[in-house]
Amino acid sequence: MRHSAEVPLQFSQVKLIHTATELAAGGRKVCLAIGVFDGVHLGHQQIIRQTIADARQHDAVAVVITFDRHPSTIVAPDRVPPLIYSPSQKLRAIESLGTDVLFIIRFDQSFSQQTGEEFIRSLARDLGKIQSICVGSDFVFGRKRSGNVTLLKQLGGELGFTVHGLAAVALDNQTVSSTRIRETIRAGDFDDASQMLGRPYAIAGRVVEGDRLGRKLGFPTANLDVTGLVLPPNGVYSGCTRLAGQLYHTALNVGLRPTVASAVPQLRVEAHLLDFDGTLYGAELEVEMGGKLRDEQKFASVAELREQIARDIAKVREQV
Repeated sequence: MRHSAEVPLQFSQVKLIHTATELAAGGRKVCLAIGVFDGVHLGHQQIIRQTIADARQHDAVAVVITFDRHPSTIVAPDRVPPLIYSPSQKLRAIESLGTDVLFIIRFDQSFSQQTGEEFIRSLARDLGKIQSICVGSDFVFGRKRSGNVTLLKQLGGELGFTVHGLAAVALDNQTVSSTRIRETIRAGDFDDASQMLGRPYAIAGRVVEGDRLGRKLGFPTANLDVTGLVLPPNGVYSGCTRLAGQLYHTALNVGLRPTVASAVPQLRVEAHLLDFDGTLYGAELEVEMGGKLRDEQKFASVAELREQIARDIAKVREQV
């Protein structure tokens, strides 16, 4: 059975704000979780859940504060790490934990000039009465990394909020961190990545126009924009994609397509959704990664490539 669908853009249900004054807490106190939260892994989840617990205890509003890009993009552009999650993927992961509000700050040159103290005082001024702030114990923020847990506790004593500086979560006697998760993804170890994320590892990207080679070969693919994301080793993988309540088993190719002549080979991430027939342009696909089917290889002809793709898809079906 083939399914046909026009796939809409996906929007979050959590209250989303971009300036503090949008919160309008109506006199209620606010409990804040602050961080980059790339991957929203087990350590991040602990911070966010503590914030939500505080909010429920004090009849306050739970607010997760994060940024529209990695801060290094502005303050250390030569050291920007590839991201685990796309922005909307991160938003969905945070929303799933049950926060009331997600406050996404535009991290630009002007914002980067604030000291840690100026940042916290501006939140206290614009958000209203702060009940608590929760961060990782090693979290630093503000111009020249001037903000840390010690500063938060000093300001908390003055402004009347409590501070949680939570220690990192350990798994297999090693600290769970975004850096470690990136390393496991690069190594193709999705089981370890999934354990640290607390959910199956998935690649997400918006579907953009490709060269339609897959359609010409009889296997139409969605070309995902994964700019700035960490990626697994080149190769062909099984996976699954959920769209409009339907689960589609998926063959995913990550690589340079060496069989296709190109003056400047470009890394592509292309998903073929089995038994799907519809329009995907503009939608964001999130492909939950399964096992690796094979390494990337160059074939003698496009006909040989077509035959191999058919075998790849057959392997995906076998795993259903």
